[in-house]
Amino acid sequence: MKRILFLIAVLIQGLNLFAQNAHFTTSGTIEYNKTSNTYAMLEKQINPENEAFFRPFLDAYKKANPQFKTLKSTLTFSDDKTLFTPIEPDNAGSGFFNFPLANQNNTVYTDLKTRTTTNQKIVFEATFLVKDTTRKIKWKITGETRDVAGYSCRRANGIMMDSIYVVAFYTEKIHVSGGPESFNGLPGMILEVAVPHENMLWVATKVTDIPIADNAIQEPKKGKLTTNAGLKTTLLSLTKNWGDNAQFYLKGFLF
Repeated sequence: MKRILFLIAVLIQGLNLFAQNAHFTTSGTIEYNKTSNTYAMLEKQINPENEAFFRPFLDAYKKANPQFKTLKSTLTFSDDKTLFTPIEPDNAGSGFFNFPLANQNNTVYTDLKTRTTTNQKIVFEATFLVKDTTRKIKWKITGETRDVAGYSCRRANGIMMDSIYVVAFYTEKIHVSGGPESFNGLPGMILEVAVPHENMLWVATKVTDIPIADNAIQEPKKGKLTTNAGLKTTLLSLTKNWGDNAQFYLKGFLF
């Protein structure tokens, strides 16, 4: 009995020491790379009706541009608030194949406590300020793990926007239920997320664990105020005569 009590005492002491030494991040910044497979994105736009016109443009694009387009962004977070900010690339890119899914059109402020977001969204030459609830993603956590930016992460599979499949890796070492763009809803920070069918991947490259000032995370103010439903109505009206291309642009700007 004495030996059992001794072992219990040692175990409790060990757990106390672990709890004292364990460190969980609640504020800081994360740097992300977003990579898009532009060749694959563009191939999906070709069909028998437009191939004669579209194929020469795609072939010319492949000769002049790399297959993968990489863009950088930062996520500033503190407790229950996050701010995702795209970094303007040195060469923004343009031309016939400047499609929205391959770009970063969103500056996203999220209040995880109230489950609301303010998304400053660039749509062609217009700027919208989309205020709504946080994006709903149906997650299923798996047993697979991966190291991302020095953090042990667990995999979760999700469905968003009714049918879009996503794969995320999140870490419980960062006690903030956020992620890049509008990804959220897991018991920790999302450091990697892929949207396989849309040929997109976000990966954290650096996490800086530092205190964040209260005024460092501010929601965007500029843009025409609307909701997700209101933006969809506007886009449907704008693209009603665009034929097959309409769905591609709708998905790109509503993402």
